[in-house]
Amino acid sequence: MAFWDLATLPLAEFRPGIHSAALSGDNLIMVCMEIGPEQEDTGHAHAFDQCGMVLAGEIEMFSGQERRLLAAGHCYFIPAGERHGWKTFAAPARLLDVTPKQPPR
Repeated sequence: MAFWDLATLPLAEFRPGIHSAALSGDNLIMVCMEIGPEQEDTGHAHAFDQCGMVLAGEIEMFSGQERRLLAAGHCYFIPAGERHGWKTFAAPARLLDVTPKQPPR
């Protein structure tokens, strides 16, 4: 079992503009990530479901044809195979994201 205090959780650079911390078990990966201001993912899809919650800030997300502005306390669920992406604005957005663990390739 592992515990996080999201208020003090240290994040490391995952890729430019995104810092994260991850916990991985046998079946799930839980990631806390902070996406910097003015970042964008124009869209991708994968073979697994994905869900999460916005912890702080605002982020615009799209999944399929639906687009929403999400803020702290808002949750999202993205079905497997559906094209989705996001963009941040003038402030960073912090998310807690959960996906199934993928087998090694």
